[in-house]
Amino acid sequence: MKAGSKFLNAVSAFALSASVVASGAGVSVLASASVAEAAVIRSVQVRGAERAGEEAVRANLTIQPGVSFTNVDIDESVKRLYSTGYFSDVRIAVSGSTLVVSVSENQLVNQVVFNGNRKIKDDKLAAVVQTQPLGPYNQELVNSDIERLKEAYSAIGRSDIEVTTQVVPVGQGRVNLAFVVNEGDRTKISTINFVGNQAYGDGRLQSVILTKESGPLSFLTRKDVYNQDKMRADEDALRQFYYNHGYPDFRIISSDAVLDEASNQYTITFTVEEGPRYQFGEIVVESTVDGVNSEDLQGLVRTRAGDTYDAADVQKSMEAISQRVASAGYPFARVTPRGNRDFNNQTVGVSYLVDQGERAYVERIDIRGNTRTRDYVIRREFDFSEGDAFNQQMVTRAKRRLEALGYFTTVNISTAPGSASDRVVVVVDVVDQPTGSFGIGAGYSAGGDGLILEASIEEKNFLGRGQFIRVAVGGGLDDARSYSLSFTEPYFLGYRLAAGFDLFKSQTSSEDYYDYDEQGVTLRVTAPITEDLATTFRYTYKEIEYTGDGAWDVGTNLSEPYRDLIRQGDFVQSSVSQTLTYNTLDSTTLAREGIYATVTHEYAGLGGDSEFYKIYGRARYYHLLSDEADIIGSVAVGAGHVMGTGDSLNVFDQFMVGGRQVRGFENNGIGPRMANGDALGGTTYFTASAEVTAPMPAFPEDFGLRAALFADAGTLYGNDVANSAGAVGTDMSWRASVGAGIQWASPFGTIRVDYAMPVVKEDFDEEQQFRFSMANQF
Repeated sequence: MKAGSKFLNAVSAFALSASVVASGAGVSVLASASVAEAAVIRSVQVRGAERAGEEAVRANLTIQPGVSFTNVDIDESVKRLYSTGYFSDVRIAVSGSTLVVSVSENQLVNQVVFNGNRKIKDDKLAAVVQTQPLGPYNQELVNSDIERLKEAYSAIGRSDIEVTTQVVPVGQGRVNLAFVVNEGDRTKISTINFVGNQAYGDGRLQSVILTKESGPLSFLTRKDVYNQDKMRADEDALRQFYYNHGYPDFRIISSDAVLDEASNQYTITFTVEEGPRYQFGEIVVESTVDGVNSEDLQGLVRTRAGDTYDAADVQKSMEAISQRVASAGYPFARVTPRGNRDFNNQTVGVSYLVDQGERAYVERIDIRGNTRTRDYVIRREFDFSEGDAFNQQMVTRAKRRLEALGYFTTVNISTAPGSASDRVVVVVDVVDQPTGSFGIGAGYSAGGDGLILEASIEEKNFLGRGQFIRVAVGGGLDDARSYSLSFTEPYFLGYRLAAGFDLFKSQTSSEDYYDYDEQGVTLRVTAPITEDLATTFRYTYKEIEYTGDGAWDVGTNLSEPYRDLIRQGDFVQSSVSQTLTYNTLDSTTLAREGIYATVTHEYAGLGGDSEFYKIYGRARYYHLLSDEADIIGSVAVGAGHVMGTGDSLNVFDQFMVGGRQVRGFENNGIGPRMANGDALGGTTYFTASAEVTAPMPAFPEDFGLRAALFADAGTLYGNDVANSAGAVGTDMSWRASVGAGIQWASPFGTIRVDYAMPVVKEDFDEEQQFRFSMANQF
């Protein structure tokens, strides 16, 4: 029996040795299927591994001495050795009881350089390619790197790029690799057409999509770059636009991009079918879950019978119902909308069905595409984590939150099967975008301070941590100066609390009597109450210094409190405040629908020299007056009142009103003031404003140029500081102005120019007809 075993082993070894051959590509495999018995070797001999080393070769073998193996093991060993990228040829043979592995080593890459590239820097291209210095030179990998470089250039609109390589031996088995880039001309988009649209013109639809036609400033915006992923995103944007404006039957028939090679320009055509416009019909909530009363959920529904159909309101209703049911102890409950379409009346009734969904848990959350924003910044926008119950409405809410951050150009969330039938993998795909900005504000007063400037720089995703930081400086031709620094951590101590601080310092000079300096700090924390409502608590400590110029030594007719205030001295103001903010705007850049309102009450008297109670607020309502023409109307109102809780109010305790609220006047241009023009402030104010904006005629709508007509009104009256001689304008006299403006969403940021003419004013008011402002993303 023992002799027979030796005979079989010898025959097996001979068969293996005879059947190992090299293929044309250099891969050695077992070509014979005649080996019926497993073979055993006693040793492994490696030949040709001078740089890689014998141990590196042995580590990639699935064959070990003393362990039986077959042709499958040899094939797997060859594949493993090739996958390292260090070998151009691998041969495996059996000689007696020895496995002989012969390899030919690839050359090593000494240096990788890029020639001819101007539009993309070397460090960016180096991050694209996979061939790296001190790694093996592999032609297949180099070929794939060439395709990666072409994709990188295609992403910036240079589809006709050519990439070749140069390989220069430098000795000792090393080579220098150069990618030679011919960037070519930038591919542009000549025309974006829409076919089949009746309700909205081409210009309105072009403002909805991300892709734009090429223009004089397209080299800055890069929005005229054709990309298939952007086309898909544009299709989604068009669907959401129509679904949210009453067209549930809308569909995209086709979207085509045709390249004219002669001009190197694309013509993009979207063929659509709008369908009829619908309104909401009957709205009901039904529940099949024991313990969940459908009547209790009816108040959470945002859709109303008779309103224009809006898919966004349907989604928000689903989320609100799902959140209420989950908080009641039903985490797997599912909310499903069912549409009941009436073709004759063109209405869609919606039934929100609450039933017990399948039990599924989140196995993990995979985040992809974020090159700057850190993973935890994205994860914290989800109301669930790994191991929690899966809820589709929570996924949709997280998507909306991520989009609202402004950190990403696109956000897509999908699901994939997990390791078990009740496990789900949530996949988050994002694309980072610039989140820094700088701003310049300017105003001009012909009879006052002359040119006034303010510059600021801010970053709302600082170091990819989601933190906000802003630095601003301002000044005029006189001695006015201002400085501020703000910082906000949006998730303080891991909770959804936005905590931060503001440091500020400013100095102004009176026309005749005093210099005013202030500096201080504000500590604040903001907590959400609902998706639309938040509250902010603040503590402010402020030091104020007045420096007189000697005029008070001559004597005046001012009342004693004001004389005491103006003379040289230091004052301290210590206050706490709370603000409620209500925000339902549909966009943070160009709001068309929604309300933004704030109301604040403040108490000062925690030490210091100020003792008062203030309450003030402002609300603005936006409404789309014309869908087709994209005409937006807005109205705003504001009011405030302050009352002293001590002996008297100081000048700096009262309200100042001017050009920020009533355009056409200086910042502190209306209300009580001294005969020499110094503003005293007031105890009560009211403001109102109405504005209409529309795309500028003769300009493409996606150019972002809009015209505005506005009317402002306001009054500031009452004064607890100077109630005797020397003060004017303490009565309730209204001021009003009308004007026009131009707003441009330019590549440099949003630029706005306003010209306002006061039509109701007092002789002592300070006017400022022209205002300019700019904010820029970088």
